[in-house]
Amino acid sequence: MIVAFVAPLIGAVLIAVTGRSPNLREAVTLSTATITFLTVASLVSGVMDGQRPAVLLFEVLPAITLSFTLEPLGMLFALVASFLWIVTSVYAIGYMRGHNEQNQTRFYVCFAIAISAAIGVAFSGNLFSLLVFYEVLTLSTYPLVTHAGTDNAKAGGRTYLGILLATSIGFLLPAVIWTMHLAGTLDFQDGGIFGQGASGTVLSVLLALYVFGIGKAAVMPFHRWLPAAMVAPTPVSALLHAVAVVKAGVFSVLKVVVYVFGIDVVSGLASGQFFVYLAGATIVIASLVALRQDNIKRRLAYSTVSQLSYIVLAAMLATPLGIVGGTLHVAMHAFGKITLFFCAGAILVASHKTEVSQLNGIGRRMPWTMGAFAVAALSMIGLPPTAGFISKWYILMGAVDSGQMVAAGVLIISTLLNAGYFVPIIYAAFFKPEDGHASDQSHGHGHDHDHGEAPWTCVAALTLTAAGTVVLAFTPDLPLTLARFLTGMPQ
Repeated sequence: MIVAFVAPLIGAVLIAVTGRSPNLREAVTLSTATITFLTVASLVSGVMDGQRPAVLLFEVLPAITLSFTLEPLGMLFALVASFLWIVTSVYAIGYMRGHNEQNQTRFYVCFAIAISAAIGVAFSGNLFSLLVFYEVLTLSTYPLVTHAGTDNAKAGGRTYLGILLATSIGFLLPAVIWTMHLAGTLDFQDGGIFGQGASGTVLSVLLALYVFGIGKAAVMPFHRWLPAAMVAPTPVSALLHAVAVVKAGVFSVLKVVVYVFGIDVVSGLASGQFFVYLAGATIVIASLVALRQDNIKRRLAYSTVSQLSYIVLAAMLATPLGIVGGTLHVAMHAFGKITLFFCAGAILVASHKTEVSQLNGIGRRMPWTMGAFAVAALSMIGLPPTAGFISKWYILMGAVDSGQMVAAGVLIISTLLNAGYFVPIIYAAFFKPEDGHASDQSHGHGHDHDHGEAPWTCVAALTLTAAGTVVLAFTPDLPLTLARFLTGMPQ
């Protein structure tokens, strides 16, 4: 676990040292990402055998330590983050060069630090460790959000940093301190850490502090940082929306529900029911907003806000099936959404188009990109044979199992809304006639009329992740087994 955490940090130093040689710098990036993933993957067999390895890094105060403990949920998150780092690095090589981005060395350095922080979040053995690495992740991604250095990028970065720090300091930190006071420990434990002394009202308020304090989960009204961060380059958007940042948010919500409160406690809390409704409202409202967005990345951003609340809703259902569905969606959404952002970036690099209304007929010029987009969109909608169908099925069964018909209705309505903002893109790309040269010039892109696919590294990366959404649908054994460990369900 220490090697997996430290390797990206060492890589960040080596990337900075080799920055004057782009080929060497990117070789270091890919090598470090591969070493990190292989190290994380080597831990899987032990966790599957029931082992829960722990490492004490150092003691801060009595009963407050910085420590790692590997359990099934953290194992899944670390696997997803470390594997997709490799793919994103391959994609970034083509994107950053093809788009002639400045400050590429800084980009790769900050990306490596962010992955290290994400792995720290995944391996956290207690709430204090989780809080520390959660904040490091926020700070290390701020330079990535403001990468362009424009006024627009700086404004987006201020919104990003302001909301995430405000929720952490205003809600999450008090929640951690209050938990220490009530339970006498911050360590994660199966079944939760609260005894019989805490009242339902107190725990309801505490749960609310955690959900609102974990701003990376983007539950409304603390979601605006996410669309604001769309000013960042597309590989950063992939990091924010699929690899690390938002996944750290919903991972933390799941971890708090399972290992701090316990699903039996959450099922009896009034605030648990409130967050079922709030997550449902976030799902529907964000989907409706996505329908109105013509900018591709903003449509995907609001789709992410909606999809994250599937996981929050699943956690608040507080049923074994719901927890399994939410855990699966961490992985299933990651592969689908990173593919969509890769496709958006490839379209930008190849054609310089950024709006949905500009995509008529583009599937004929970029068949690999738009084919991958179609596969990933089907996964986000939740249709077989894609991974999103598996996780959404478990969440729906969790809603039915708990008698939450409102939640079940939200899932069905949101599926239709997802189709409403994804299917028209696919239809326009493949079945509408391509805009004429004059139309292209009206959008300021007449010189891009003869474009083809993006650089091969971009296409290879998005093809791989699109294939992953299908492979996971047919071979979900590893994430499903890890998810079931959380609830004690039969394997």
